[in-house]
Amino acid sequence: MDYTLAIENAPETVPAGTSVLLLHPSTGETDRIDTDFLREDTDRFLVVSTRTTAREVRQKLDHYDVDESRADILDALSVERGYSRRRSENVHYVSAPDDLEGIVEHTESFLTEYDGKLRVSFDSITELAYYADDDAVFEAVADLLDLIEEHDAVGLFHLSSEVYDEEEVARYRGLFDGTVVLDEDGTVTSEF
Repeated sequence: MDYTLAIENAPETVPAGTSVLLLHPSTGETDRIDTDFLREDTDRFLVVSTRTTAREVRQKLDHYDVDESRADILDALSVERGYSRRRSENVHYVSAPDDLEGIVEHTESFLTEYDGKLRVSFDSITELAYYADDDAVFEAVADLLDLIEEHDAVGLFHLSSEVYDEEEVARYRGLFDGTVVLDEDGTVTSEF
C-alpha cells in the first residue's frame, strides 16, 4: 500500500510505514506542508500538537480546508497554558507537555482503533524538547516511528533546524525514511 505524499519536490508516493522529518527554520511557515500532507489519500489522521492548542489546530485545518471529521487531535499544550480542556470524541489531552508516555500511548491507541490509511502529524519535536529531556524525546520519537511502521501508517514530524546542532539534526535524520527541508525563503527540497 502506498500513500500520496503531496509535498512539493518530494516523491509522489511513499510506502506504508514511512516517516518523514520536516526540517524548518524557527520562523518557517510549515502549515501549508502539514495540511497538504493531511488532506490527501487518508481515512483518518492524528495531529499531535506540542506547539499549539487543539483550538488552534482546528483553526488551521479549517483555514486550509482539511476535513476535520477525519481528525483526531492530541493537545499537549493547553494544560501548560492553563486553558480549559474539554474532551470530545476527537480531541484528547495529555497530563503535561512532557508526558511522553501519554503521547506514545495515545498514538498507539489511535493507530490500533482505526483501519485504512492513517496519517500522523507531530508538531513539533522541538517544542516537546523544551519540556522533556532530549534523550527521552529522542526515544519517544523512535517509539512513535516504530508504531507508524507497525500499523502501515505514514508520519510527518516537525523539527526546527535552528535549535539543534548539526550532530543532533543528523541523529534525528537517521531515524526517518526521508527528510523534507523548508528553507527561509519557502523553498522545499527533500532527500529519501
